[in-house]
Amino acid sequence: MLATFLLLMLATLLPRAISLPPRPPVRGEGAGFVLSNAYGAWSSDRADCPVAAVAYPASESEVVAAVAGASAKNERVKVVSGFAHTIPKLACPGNGSAPSLLISTARYDGVAVDVAARTVTADAGAPLRAVIDAVEARGLSLPASPYWEGVSIGGLVSTGSHGSSWWGRGGAVHDYVVRLSLVVPAGEADGWARVLVLQNSDALFPAALVSLGVLGVVSKVTLALEPRFKRSISNDYRDDSSFQDDFASHAANHEFADITWYPSQHQAVYRIDDRAPLNATGDGVNDFIGFQSTLIAVSTGIRALESALEASRNVKGKCTMAAAEIVAKRLVGNGLRGGRLFTGYPVVGFQGKMQTSGSCAHSPPTDLLSACPWDPRFKGLFFYETTAVFSPARFRDFVLDVKRLRDLEPDNMCGVDAYNGLLIRFVKRSEAYLGHPEDSVVVDFNYYRVADPSSPRLNQDVWEEVEQLAFVKHAARPHWAKNRLVAFQGVQDKYPGWAKFAAAKRQLDPRGLFDSQWSDEVVGGKEAPKGDSCALDGRCICSEDRHCSPSKGYYCRPGLVYSEARASNTPFEVLVQRYFTAPKSGFARSKSSKPRRLRSTHNPEDLALLSQYRLRTLGAFEQASHFTLRKSRLPSADFDQILSDSNWC
Repeated sequence: MLATFLLLMLATLLPRAISLPPRPPVRGEGAGFVLSNAYGAWSSDRADCPVAAVAYPASESEVVAAVAGASAKNERVKVVSGFAHTIPKLACPGNGSAPSLLISTARYDGVAVDVAARTVTADAGAPLRAVIDAVEARGLSLPASPYWEGVSIGGLVSTGSHGSSWWGRGGAVHDYVVRLSLVVPAGEADGWARVLVLQNSDALFPAALVSLGVLGVVSKVTLALEPRFKRSISNDYRDDSSFQDDFASHAANHEFADITWYPSQHQAVYRIDDRAPLNATGDGVNDFIGFQSTLIAVSTGIRALESALEASRNVKGKCTMAAAEIVAKRLVGNGLRGGRLFTGYPVVGFQGKMQTSGSCAHSPPTDLLSACPWDPRFKGLFFYETTAVFSPARFRDFVLDVKRLRDLEPDNMCGVDAYNGLLIRFVKRSEAYLGHPEDSVVVDFNYYRVADPSSPRLNQDVWEEVEQLAFVKHAARPHWAKNRLVAFQGVQDKYPGWAKFAAAKRQLDPRGLFDSQWSDEVVGGKEAPKGDSCALDGRCICSEDRHCSPSKGYYCRPGLVYSEARASNTPFEVLVQRYFTAPKSGFARSKSSKPRRLRSTHNPEDLALLSQYRLRTLGAFEQASHFTLRKSRLPSADFDQILSDSNWC
């Protein structure tokens, strides 16, 4: 554990004022361009998006000209900012087989603050950090923002990005929009494109707020502001026994509250986050560890370590990583600091310095030794991000289901705790058709993604089952800019305003110029065709073994606590987790350790699974599993059948 701890401490404590900025999402010149996201892989597939032409408007009139040119030629159009952190392939206009246009807003980034009206108007490509700095300099604050600041104003509004709050207008930025201009296709008589300026009294306003880039180009956004204020933040570490019962009171008592749950560690971290008076002492900064620039050698080392643990199926090693990560974060306040260093709670600072972070996104290109830890150029961290939005009435049962799954074997959840655990935030009901129709609880978690999409992951079945518990059993809604494709199945039925949004789309873009096969995968909500190994990369829920990886010992099996789930698992892992109750100390790895107790319940599929595993004797199974079987715990008929099964001979 010491080596892991030291590696993670290097990632958190070394200076990182100078580092390599992220690569631009659009690359190429002349007749050929490619678009990729900041992680180097989409959820739809892992291929770069080929683009025939790219426009870089610097004004609204240039945006209109770009849309008009594509509209006149009936070309598909999509928009990307200078960041491209969206995980679904929403910004890709096609597959390269037909003419298309990509509009980059990287140079369209003006910001204008109206102090008297307490508003800020930002061009679509304006970086969130630039907007925050501009309003703070004029004595105002933007009350809501996502936790990651490496986004554009147009992008974050279009995808429903949010922070955390059930107070006031809530934690979603689009709920602070008071005016928005949208450039949409038109006919020849109107010059092939036109600008719509929408306010909250306009019928199309709720559709335009969260539009996913399928209505047109968001051009300018005007946001409501408040007088400048400070925040006071403390992190309170508790056991996780009751947070499913007191999350609502926590959100009600603290304006910007959140909770981070580390299931394998049985720990929940309550963020106590409230406004403070302007004269409160403190000039603190929120520089979240995960968003800081990291030495490339450190981030590649962590990825190499995690990959080695995956290859050797070393669950205990993952747990060592998780424990070290949590200790390191706690030691440095998870990036909160009152000056140069974290010296304790509370940390008090201005809203503009506390509400969001992402210092690695703004680094100058003067040092080649550090970068954002997920930068794909350096084979750093590579992960999935699942974000599910729950009705509060369903959230408690989801947590209890995950706890039941955790209690089968806590170590199997160390993989998510080695990242950031499960981050639980709060967003209010929105008038946007594709916003959330009720006050909601958002659960966000990252976990290891294999470089080869056809290769299984350690404890793959656990996170497939959690995913299905969220989106299927408990009907959670997916975050539009995150998630694997399976999260979007049936998504239209989860939004009461979907029909109105679809009607607005038919009105504004009747020719479907802003559609693509990739955005259709998300907003269409239909299951994609299933192919071999499709479940491993989240492109399908398995229904046949070939959707997993039978050649590598992974088969499509029912879930462990949610029997209707279908997850990719090995027969051996299914047996261990279904048949045995873990000792409280965790995995028993040798005969000298306390053995697992066999459960009294029995699933008829288990005998077939034992046969598939083809161990020659019950003793061989005992040796391979490192657990002691007790005959008295098995129903006698089942025990005799196992021993007499011909496949064991």
